[in-house]
Amino acid sequence: MNIRVAGHTVTALAALLALSACKPRDNNAVDTTAARTDTAANRVAANTDTAVRKMDSAAGALANRGGWTPASTLAFANAASTGEIREGELAERKATNSAVKAFARQIVADHRKMVSDGKALASKLNVTLDTTADDVRDVMKHSADEIKDLTDKKAGLDWDKDWVDKQIDGHKDVLDKLQDAAKNTSDPDLRAALEKATGTVQQHLTKAQDLKDNTLSKDSTKTK
Repeated sequence: MNIRVAGHTVTALAALLALSACKPRDNNAVDTTAARTDTAANRVAANTDTAVRKMDSAAGALANRGGWTPASTLAFANAASTGEIREGELAERKATNSAVKAFARQIVADHRKMVSDGKALASKLNVTLDTTADDVRDVMKHSADEIKDLTDKKAGLDWDKDWVDKQIDGHKDVLDKLQDAAKNTSDPDLRAALEKATGTVQQHLTKAQDLKDNTLSKDSTKTK
C-alpha cells in the first residue's frame, strides 16, 4: 500500500518501521538518563553517610580523649572527694595531734565544697555521673579499704602518721588523675573546674607533706 504525504509517496511498511525504530531508542535514552541520575543520587547519599560517620567518630574520640568523658571525670572527682571527707571526719574524731585534727577539718570543708561544685556543674552540663568507669571504681574501693584500716587501728601518734601518709599517697594519685582529665577535656567549664580542684588538692598534698616532715617528725623525737 502506498501513502501520499506532501507530494511524496511512502509505503505503509516503511512508515511503520520508522515509527517502531524511534520508540525503543527514545525509551532507552530515558532509561539511561534515569539510571545515571539514580547512580549519582546513590553516590551523594553514600558520601553523605560516610561524612556523617566520620563526624560521629571524631566526636566520640574527642569525648573520650585519654579515656575521660565528662561523666567519668565528674564521677571520679566526686568519689575521690567523698572518700577524703570520710577519712577527714574519722581523723577529726580519732587523731591525737591538734595540727592533724585541724588539717582534717580543712580537708572535710574543702572536699565538701568540691562535691557541691561538681554536682552543680553536672547539672549545668546535663551529665549523669558514670560510676562504672574503672578509675571511679578504683578510687571508691581504695577509700573503703583505707577507712577500714584506719578504723581498726589504735589511736595515737602512729595512727596520726599513718593517716597523713595515706593523705599524701591519695592526694598524689588524685592530683595526677585530675590533671590528666583536665588536659583531655574540650569543655571550658569542666576544664576550669578541674584546674580549680587540682589547686586545692595540691594545697592539701603540700600541707600533708609538711605535717609529716615537720610536725609529726618532731613529735616522734619527743617520744623517744
